Amino acid sequence: MILIKNCAVLPMTSPDDYIDKGYIAVKGSRIEAVGAGQPPDEEHFSEVIDGTGMVALPGLVNAHTHAAMTLMRGYGDDLPLMEWLQEKIWPIEDKLTPEDCYWGALLGITEMIKSGTTCFADMYFYMEEVARAVEETGIRASLSQGMVALAPTGEAAFQKSRELFKWHGRGDGRITVMLGPHAPYTCTPDYLKRVMSMADELGIGIHIHLAETMTEYNDIKAQYGKTPIALMEEIGLFERPVLAAHCVVLDDEDIEILARRKVGVAHNPESNMKLASGAARVPDMLAAGVLVALGTDGASSNNNLDMIQEIRSCCFMHKLVRLDPRAVTAYQALEMATVNGARALGLEDVGVLYPGMKADLILVDFRKPHLCPRNDVAAHLAYSAAGADVDTVMVDGRILMRGRQLKTIDEEMVMRQVEDTVAGFFTR
Repeated sequence: MILIKNCAVLPMTSPDDYIDKGYIAVKGSRIEAVGAGQPPDEEHFSEVIDGTGMVALPGLVNAHTHAAMTLMRGYGDDLPLMEWLQEKIWPIEDKLTPEDCYWGALLGITEMIKSGTTCFADMYFYMEEVARAVEETGIRASLSQGMVALAPTGEAAFQKSRELFKWHGRGDGRITVMLGPHAPYTCTPDYLKRVMSMADELGIGIHIHLAETMTEYNDIKAQYGKTPIALMEEIGLFERPVLAAHCVVLDDEDIEILARRKVGVAHNPESNMKLASGAARVPDMLAAGVLVALGTDGASSNNNLDMIQEIRSCCFMHKLVRLDPRAVTAYQALEMATVNGARALGLEDVGVLYPGMKADLILVDFRKPHLCPRNDVAAHLAYSAAGADVDTVMVDGRILMRGRQLKTIDEEMVMRQVEDTVAGFFTR
């Protein structure tokens, strides 16, 4: 049993729920108690963490990324999406090996843990290697094998997705699997129907890019006479759990469909800004009841995996676009990065600090000039904090980082290996 005492607690159960000085008791993989004041029976705990000056909150959920794309960080910058994909990213991806993706994913997981992410949704290649990295490091993840109908690997992706399914529930349940058709412009309706059939057979959801750019929106509408969202509704994609990345270009009917079908939307503000894809209608989606989560996208289009930075960018983007300082509030963005992210990934026992929930949590060190005075903890987390302020990370009741020191990863070794890996594949 682990006790965290003398910490502030932002449980993300309600905007009004906040404990200025309290404790969290963890038994096994779950939270046993959250309370104010001094904990009872402190001597019964095997480990006690003094959280003085810290704020505890649920671990952050990165609802959309491509972890192994850390290998391409800083490669092909300052280009629009399709030019970036076709001229830079796809040619390099053709050269990737399973071992490359293992080390790239391990670097991404290192970065995510160090900035407070305890769970991520990943879509990429060689996902069994990513699963291996997840199992070894102790983080939580929803993994999807990328599927592209128009690629030579389009058919093989079905078999790889089926093989990946054996990881579903591994790592004491930390690893879950979804199917990952890339997007409507790379996967035909017939191909998507086959993906849907497999999802139904395996009893899992689908992770897909949707309505990311105006080019995609216009091309799909010209080809099928419908928006990307309306096309997915027509073919029945939303009749099962769906995690839809981006959803930047939407009309009112699209938003109504997303809300009615309870689609989880992974908003990626920094990637959308960097690639000039546009600003998603997040305030409208939230008002309509759409489940909006938050993601970083890959490190090649962001260029980091810092979810605290993503929270800040989310708030500021929509305040500016709407010319309304209330467009997305600090607490709303924190919800998107915690409880909404967990729900979008189909995780019902992650995302809030409450007895019985999984012990996925972080401690943020507020003993910093930029987090003083502590007038509003939620606002400081959204507007002032940085990933480097995260002191402690726990997943499934296991401490993965304490005092900024990783417990399951040799980060110096990982960085050395990645440098060697990248030097090799750029010359292949």
